[in-house]
Amino acid sequence: MALNAAASAHPFPPGGLAVVVGAGGGIGQAVLEQLGSDARYSNALGLSRSSTPLLNLQDESSIRAAAEHIAALGVPLRLVMVTTGFLHGGGFEPEKALKQLDADHMAKAFAVNVIGPALLMKHLLPLLAPQGKSVFAVLSAKVGSIGDNRLGGWHSYRASKAALNQIVRTTAIELQRRRPEAICVALHPGTVATPLSAPFGKAGLAVQTPAECAGRLLAVVDGLRAEASGGFFDQHGGALPW
Repeated sequence: MALNAAASAHPFPPGGLAVVVGAGGGIGQAVLEQLGSDARYSNALGLSRSSTPLLNLQDESSIRAAAEHIAALGVPLRLVMVTTGFLHGGGFEPEKALKQLDADHMAKAFAVNVIGPALLMKHLLPLLAPQGKSVFAVLSAKVGSIGDNRLGGWHSYRASKAALNQIVRTTAIELQRRRPEAICVALHPGTVATPLSAPFGKAGLAVQTPAECAGRLLAVVDGLRAEASGGFFDQHGGALPW
């Protein structure tokens, strides 16, 4: 199922709260800025390791405290955008072959790309507005698609994003039973000019600015309907294979 946000916009009820997790990153900052100027939301809250309250994906107590802060605001939670991700850093680079697998690297990828977002779902999905459209969207990656994998390599990143997609799918099924109008999806942002993607740019590869990416992702979110919950979409609203 492909989405056409321009033709099938399904708006949020006005006056709600939007939350951006990973607001300290390039995409997160751009998403937060655009949400902050969107009159449909009464407030846009950015969360990161340097925000107040702070949120560290590898510390469930901080996720719990952030959820308590959100609940105390008393504003219907309409949108959560999770823009975090780990591909490289701290001495780790994407593996080109199986012989390069490293347990610490894989554990870090799963901690940030899977366990952290799953804990966010655990604590934030119960806070979504009980009536009307609400969305929990997390950034995945096309390289996490098993069906689309033609090149191999990048074992830890691919596997962690594939696991994230399964968490989204499984959680969406449970969410639908409690909040039929709520939506939980995975989004592929494409290649963006951020530190995560910078070392892997290639000649001729279409690279978006963070602002361009944010606008496209938010357009996809605006076009989501309840039947899209549990789906995996690119930045243009096209469905991606699992």
